[in-house]
Amino acid sequence: MKYKVAVFDLDGTLLDTIEDLRDSMNSVLEGKGYPTHDSEAYKYFVGNGMRELARRALPEDKRSTDEIDSAVAAMSVNYSKGWAIKTAPYPGIDKLLNSLEEKGIKCAVLSNKPDALTKQIIEKLLPDWSFYPLFGERQAMGVPKKPDPAGALEIAQLLNVQPNECLYLGDTGVDMKTANAAGMYPVGVLWGFRKADELLENGAKKLISDPQELLNLL
Repeated sequence: MKYKVAVFDLDGTLLDTIEDLRDSMNSVLEGKGYPTHDSEAYKYFVGNGMRELARRALPEDKRSTDEIDSAVAAMSVNYSKGWAIKTAPYPGIDKLLNSLEEKGIKCAVLSNKPDALTKQIIEKLLPDWSFYPLFGERQAMGVPKKPDPAGALEIAQLLNVQPNECLYLGDTGVDMKTANAAGMYPVGVLWGFRKADELLENGAKKLISDPQELLNLL
């Protein structure tokens, strides 16, 4: 198969965002008098959108709709101010993106992070490369979040390619489910937030531990 497009997840795939996410949510928890969590815990809290992150971070007996709403609102404010403090591209991402560009492979992003914030982060931290389409979470626009394949299929349609001409890179089971549901080739990245067993159990067809390994599929 000749692949024409690489679709990337954002958090845990292109960028190491975990410390800024941790600090922003822990500040909310501290303000409410609740226990905080370390980075390893947050690696399993993230992946399904900010609301699910807040729900998972709150104590089990404090997960009412109102409390989750309150935590999401406070987290959104904190993160809008602090998302660029420690977040950075993973080592080797720049070389991979350069190589894909040289080979004429188009790059797209599909994240469960809010859409406007996804675009802002890419524009600031990965300004030297072109990503199109560049999609975050757009449920308010009627697009379900991952693992629903709607966003991935929209990317293929906009780029006028078949889904099976797309590589899909992600670091969680949600990403692998999305890729398989869309008919894209699921590549699990081992430098991100989750382990190999989760990726394989959810349908990863290839695992890579270094970004340059993706070029072997081309």
